[in-house]
Amino acid sequence: MKAFFSELRLYICNHFISSIPSSALRLYYYRNVMKFSIGNGCNIFMNCRFDCAVNFSIKKNSVINRNCRLDTRGGITIGENVSISEDVIIVTADHDMNDPYFSGQSKPVVIKDFVWIGTRAMILPGVTLGRGAVIAAGAVVTKSVPDFTVVGGVPARHLKNRPENINYTSKYFRLFH
Repeated sequence: MKAFFSELRLYICNHFISSIPSSALRLYYYRNVMKFSIGNGCNIFMNCRFDCAVNFSIKKNSVINRNCRLDTRGGITIGENVSISEDVIIVTADHDMNDPYFSGQSKPVVIKDFVWIGTRAMILPGVTLGRGAVIAAGAVVTKSVPDFTVVGGVPARHLKNRPENINYTSKYFRLFH
């Protein structure tokens, strides 16, 4: 019965709550029903989907734009002033292709402060994105990214370094988003 209610809570989250054009109502549901840890000044835009009703934490002034898929089965931790663009996919669980039983496995994803993830990027299980890292649009990140490093491509590779003197707030709010 517990599994039924957990799945129902997730279904309501992904098919009804995520479509409500009110950030305040969505955040209320995420904090109080899903039990996600969400800091002040955060915004999770419409039509974001979660794969699990646990293991999600986002610190203050971080933004997740529309249509993102957040696989929280292995755990997702997001720092402060992080900007996640539209259609980003963060995966924390997959299958072991070498196991004859195709067993599931999960590894957490950690996104540190001041990270910017571009549109339609994909972050794979076990990756840590270092402080101030930038992930180019469309990149597929298979390995951890050091602090202040810009990566892009499939698979993502080092493009350049970002200046380390960043100090901004990525708090971003729009009505009906």
